[in-house]
Amino acid sequence: MTTDSKNARNSEVKIQGDEKISNVEKAIDALKSGKIVLLYDSDDREGETDMVVASEFVTPEHIREMRKNAGGLICTCLHSDFCDKLGIPFMVDILDVAAEKYPVLKELYPNDIPYDEKSTFALYANHRTTFTGITDNDRALTVKKITELCSEERFKDFGKEFRCPGHVAFLRATDGLVKNRQGHTEMTVALAEMAGLTPITTICEMMGDNGKAMSKDLVKKYAEENDLVTINGQELIEYYLNEFSKE
Repeated sequence: MTTDSKNARNSEVKIQGDEKISNVEKAIDALKSGKIVLLYDSDDREGETDMVVASEFVTPEHIREMRKNAGGLICTCLHSDFCDKLGIPFMVDILDVAAEKYPVLKELYPNDIPYDEKSTFALYANHRTTFTGITDNDRALTVKKITELCSEERFKDFGKEFRCPGHVAFLRATDGLVKNRQGHTEMTVALAEMAGLTPITTICEMMGDNGKAMSKDLVKKYAEENDLVTINGQELIEYYLNEFSKE
């Protein structure tokens, strides 16, 4: 468990009197309850809303909802401290090493991403007890097992318990989280930290029926119909930097 996570477990969100509860605080409470939260990054970035759930609570039902009602790529975001202890690099670092033998991989380097300077993709993995790895049950199991392994600090068992390639994309959060990168990976891991949970989240982009990301209006409608908390990246980042980091 990271230092920030240990501190967070000892600190509850402070709401005094009839003070209005912020969206961030609502999102924290929802995440702690095992509910899905909808996080929009910004108009200046991807312009996408992701379904987010704390990985320690993931069930096949969460995976099914993401698959059917979000439709993007289901990914699990890990705090960089965990990745360091597991020995998981960024995918681009793997490409760099492998390119010595397979030069074409160097040509695939993602240096032209339109919304950011780098990607947080790391590995695709399955837990070894899964069958194909793609079913809702299998993916939920993979997510639960990587979260358990990290929370129990059994990092040396990573290779024994998981195989690559697989059907769950592991994303490595940037060191310093939103202080250094403000993508869904870092924002959702920061949200888990603020909730005092194991800083591993599972996310999925919400897609529309027009070939694009789901519009904010449709996301709002979905949230209202399903009683879900929505939050935007700016308010999360400001809360993390100005409130949580000072505790």
